[in-house]
Amino acid sequence: MATVTLKGNAIRTSGSLPQIGEKAPNFELTANDLSTKTLNDFTGQNLILNVFPSIDTGTCAQSVRTFNEKASSIENTKVLCISHDLPFAQARFCGAEGIENVINLSDYKTGSFGKSYGLNFVDGPLDTLHSRCIIVIDENGTIKHTEQVGEIVDEPNYETALNALLKAGSNA
Repeated sequence: MATVTLKGNAIRTSGSLPQIGEKAPNFELTANDLSTKTLNDFTGQNLILNVFPSIDTGTCAQSVRTFNEKASSIENTKVLCISHDLPFAQARFCGAEGIENVINLSDYKTGSFGKSYGLNFVDGPLDTLHSRCIIVIDENGTIKHTEQVGEIVDEPNYETALNALLKAGSNA
């Protein structure tokens, strides 16, 4: 179990993020077209998993905007923005913002992604939602970087994640 804060108040998560060097756990998430996507659908590509509580909060929205801008030019890379939001809300946000370089995926059906990656909140006002995390996975499905943001209202360290991705790509 990990502990993060929301405006200074402690909130626990369901476990710990996967370790660097481990194979990424598979997942089943719902895309905006209501199809099911798994980790296997992205085999051979580098991934940034941008995980957050809800697209309808300022920090979460900013992380989607930032990764849309910064990661769009990195070859063989997909940014997966993952939350419990309904696919319709994710599509509405990206449509209104003109965001086209990320893939929104929802864990609303089963919550199994958050459970297998150990990042669901288990108490506090955001109980059952995802904590803010960045997970970088290389084209072979190996975890190269993780960050669980300690204060939920803070943004992730974009540069560290992008550098881990670029390093993973150069080692492939």
